[in-house]
Amino acid sequence: MCFSATAVESFLIWLVIVCAIVGILKILLPWILELGGIAVSPRIVQIINILVIAVVIIFVIIIVFTLFKCLGGAGLLLPGRP
Repeated sequence: MCFSATAVESFLIWLVIVCAIVGILKILLPWILELGGIAVSPRIVQIINILVIAVVIIFVIIIVFTLFKCLGGAGLLLPGRP
């Protein structure tokens, strides 16, 4: 499946939204856990931050490689062998 310019624009907008949500979660997560009475160590917060970032990066990698496959199939990026 190849992406149109509108699809890429939508993807970039969603990427910015996801980054903003991740940033907000990184700020609010320790505070919410402390309000819940859960003893929060910095290591737990770091582990949660790493997991959130890993999920976002995996999603971005999937989309980027899908775009590369689209370009390669069109012969623009990875031309076929003669």
